[in-house]
Amino acid sequence: MNIDSFLKRLKDAAGGKAGMVLIHNGVVRDHSRDGRPVCAVDIEVDRKRLDEIIRDAMRLPGVVAVDTEIREGRLNVGDDVMLLGVAGDIRDNTISALSLTLNRIKKEVTKKKEYYII
Repeated sequence: MNIDSFLKRLKDAAGGKAGMVLIHNGVVRDHSRDGRPVCAVDIEVDRKRLDEIIRDAMRLPGVVAVDTEIREGRLNVGDDVMLLGVAGDIRDNTISALSLTLNRIKKEVTKKKEYYII
């Protein structure tokens, strides 16, 4: 994953219509939500569902481009998991679209298994 090339691809897709570009960069943390120490995670991605969600995101108000990269398999603490980018016309539309799309991806697309340090 290269955030610079990802940003360029997103801006190119927007074709000068974007007033704001947001990028979420998800990273493997060293702890779970409940505080247990984590050494690695396994990530699975439903690519078909991801494509559907990206198409839905493109229909949101003000959105001019959406792109994503999600790594699968075993990832270690500090590894990048996901890049999600939304380019939109104005701040309100872009922030809303990124938040909605990210939450849908986390709920409907990715499955994560954490490995804990004992």
